Amino acid sequence: MANRFRGYLPVVVDVETAGFNAKTDALLEVAAVLVTMDKDGKLVLGKTLHANVEPFVGANLDQEALKFNGIDPYHPFRFAKSEQEALGEIFKPIRQAIKEAGCKRAILVGHNATFDLGFMNAAAERCKIKRNPFHPFSTFDTVSLCGLVYGQTVLAKAAKAAGMDWDHDAAHSASYDAEQTARLFCLITNLWQEHTPNFVKHIPDQK
Repeated sequence: MANRFRGYLPVVVDVETAGFNAKTDALLEVAAVLVTMDKDGKLVLGKTLHANVEPFVGANLDQEALKFNGIDPYHPFRFAKSEQEALGEIFKPIRQAIKEAGCKRAILVGHNATFDLGFMNAAAERCKIKRNPFHPFSTFDTVSLCGLVYGQTVLAKAAKAAGMDWDHDAAHSASYDAEQTARLFCLITNLWQEHTPNFVKHIPDQK
């Protein structure tokens, strides 16, 4: 894995939020899917990490955003955690996976990845987390990959074009969207490897 992506470990992330501004709007839900490599060099989905998040003090809650994702930020059965606790629980296994894979850092994979990374970075900054495992600005974006391979940029349409099932009732939960995005990322990467085997053979050793 360390050689395949120049020392970076792909981790697929999806966030649900109370708006579009990472600095002012609440982060409400985070899911991260660890990506691993099987004995044949194919990417496969690993463990899914998930946390519901309490709005930070003073956070803006856009009602249109809440209506869209169907989240009640203060519902007691969300069992939401503070940003500090939620990110701690998400980041710890990611750091361990980076170490086990022999990588130097994680790289965020997302559908419109800069959106997810922006909220993750803003939350980490609010919590004064010094060891954010993600590269601060580089990403892999499945919008571009799906547009190239399937001619679709909407996640649901891209999944269907790739022959995947899509559950509209489960969509817009961070875990479901992250896992579907991870499946697309692995599928596209593996297809590339199957059709360009010499490319993978000539990746220089990063160790």
